Formats: sequence, structure tokens, C-alpha cells
Amino acid sequence: MNHCKIKINILHAEPATTESVTQVVEQSPTAAELIKNGQFEELLDQFLTGSIDILGKLLIALLIFFLGRWLIKQIDKVVKRMLNKKVDDIALRSFLMNILNIALFATLIIVIINIVGSKTVSLAALIGSVGLALGLAVKDNLANFAGGVMLLFNKPFRGGDYIEAQGVAGTVQSVGILYTTLTTFDNKTVHISNGPLSTGNIINYSTQATRRVDLTVNVEYGSDVEEVKRLLLEIAEKHPQVLKDPAPLSRMVKMNDSSIDFVLRVWTLSGDFWPVTFDLNEQVYNALNANGLNIPFPQMTIHMAKD
Repeated sequence: MNHCKIKINILHAEPATTESVTQVVEQSPTAAELIKNGQFEELLDQFLTGSIDILGKLLIALLIFFLGRWLIKQIDKVVKRMLNKKVDDIALRSFLMNILNIALFATLIIVIINIVGSKTVSLAALIGSVGLALGLAVKDNLANFAGGVMLLFNKPFRGGDYIEAQGVAGTVQSVGILYTTLTTFDNKTVHISNGPLSTGNIINYSTQATRRVDLTVNVEYGSDVEEVKRLLLEIAEKHPQVLKDPAPLSRMVKMNDSSIDFVLRVWTLSGDFWPVTFDLNEQVYNALNANGLNIPFPQMTIHMAKD
């Protein structure tokens, strides 16, 4: 019996290199070549395949967007409850919630962009470039953001305090990312940039429990000084919201061209400052009239020259 010898040659495939993959991609037909060759079915197949892939990614991105928004709202509720229990300052709570929302939405956007197809490395480079450009364009807003952080760390005021700053006086409602919101006495809402606010002068009328009311009273020359002082002290001591300690003070402070000036100084609780001021003005005016003490006013005498 003759034995047949069979020789089998096993071919070993060489691993694909970057150059070989590039050659394959370059050899793939383009859309123009497919149209030129009349291969419309293959072109349509490529279009449908790419469209379905993109559409699928967009649908997933939309789904994640709405789920992300819902999740952010739930996180907001939980964090807000925690802050309400542990942080008394309304302005600080508002600022922290703003920071949290920006961070959560930025994370959501990055996740969605990655799903659509952008690589994280290229995305980071893009964000860095955009951040640099925006930083140069909105440097004032960056200063306002830094000012807001300084206000919260230095705490020159709290939510609910009545302050005067940048030519505006009002009650602090919130400290935002860029602006601090005040409500004035006549119920106007004022937004002050955090940058100038953090570096300027701030008068806080709410940090002290008591405030002093200074009332200037003018009477005509010839009035009895001791009687005026006694009358002013009597009015102050009878007012229920004027504090006994420190005691009210009444003194003559100046002699003007047409009047003698007295000052009445009393102390009251900070919350009673304006009611006490209004009451004392009315009561002093009525008391002066009742006791025959005249309040001077500017007068002009004109002498006519004879021809």
C-alpha cells in the first residue's frame, strides 16, 4: 500500500498595524464613488446604518437628560432639607444651592456629550479652551463670583439683615453666584454685584440689638433752654419703646444764625428704630406748640432803595 504524504501549510496571520487599518479605511468607497458606480443600495444602507446609530444615541441622550433633571431635583430637595436644619443663614443656603446646581448640571452635560460620541480627553481639552476664552470675556463675573465666596466666608451680614452698601439700603434676601439681592423699605428688589459689595463699605444695622435715635430740634432765640431740655426728656421718658438704660439725653448743641439747636438722643431696640423716630418727631412738634415755643424758619427782609 502506498502511503500518501499530505503536507499542510498553516498560514499565520500577521497582526494588523495602524498603517494597514488606515489603508483599509482609505480603500473604503466614498459616497461619491458609490453614486458614480451606481451602487445606490449600498449608499442607502450606509446612510440608514449611520442614521440609526446617531438616532439611537440621541434618544439615549434625551432619556438620560430627563432622568438627570429628575435626579437633580430629588438631590436638591434632600440637600435643601439638610441645609435648612444645619445652616441658619438664608444667604449661605442660597449660595450653596446655586453651586450645587451648577456642578450637577455640568456633570449631566459631560455625561450626555460622552454618550453622543465625544471622547473624554478631547472634551476636557475643549472645556479648557472654552473656559479660558470665557474667563477672559467675563472676568467681571469671575470677580463677582469670588466676591460672593468672600462674603460668605467673612459674613459681614446674614439673610434678613438690614444693610446699607453701594448707595442702597435694604433687607438681605439672598447671596447668589454673582449678585446679592436686597429688598428696600418701599418693596423694591435691588441686585448688587458681589465684587464691589465685598470690597466696599457695608453698614449692618442688624448686628446690634439696640440703636440710637438722634433727633435735632430747633427753637427760636429767647427760648428758655432749661425748659426745652426738660420738655424733650419728658417726651422721651414717657415713650414705651425708649430704653431706660442708657438713659435719654437732651442738650443744646449749636447756635445757628436764626435758631438754637437741641439734640435728643434715645436708645431703642433695632426693630423699633423707625417707629420711635416717627413718634418722637410728632410728639416734639406738638409739645413745642402746646408750650408756646416757636420753631424758626428762614426769613428774608428786602430793603427797597429810594430814588
